Amino acid sequence: MGRLTVTEPATTAGEGGLGKGPGRLLVWLYGVFTVAAASRSIVQMALHFGDAPLAYVLSAVAAVVYAFITYSLVRGGEGARRAALVCCALELLGVLTVGTWTLADPGAFPDATVWSDYGMGYLFIPVILPVTAVVWLRRAPVSASR
Repeated sequence: MGRLTVTEPATTAGEGGLGKGPGRLLVWLYGVFTVAAASRSIVQMALHFGDAPLAYVLSAVAAVVYAFITYSLVRGGEGARRAALVCCALELLGVLTVGTWTLADPGAFPDATVWSDYGMGYLFIPVILPVTAVVWLRRAPVSASR
């Protein structure tokens, strides 16, 4: 058998510095949350959509936001950094809005969303994650090539 020689990286993950160091943990957490929120919303919408459509759609929206942030962190570069920063800010706004709404009017959400009660069902990670990501995105080195 011949030797496998890799002359170029297979992907551009982390080239811009976003997926390195603590950024790797963010990529992993956002990836896990993408799968968790997507799985949750798919099952809820398929089996119980009429029970709490707003809650289930918001969980699906959370999954899309998490997926986009994951993609941006993996892609790296300045454009991806800006996109991820905007998405993380929108994510935080969503968590704070839905979290406050679920506490102020529990009847509006007959079933929980990923962001209900500021993500209490997920150990408050949904409210901590965007804050941590924004801090990282503002400090992480990014190559000027993108």
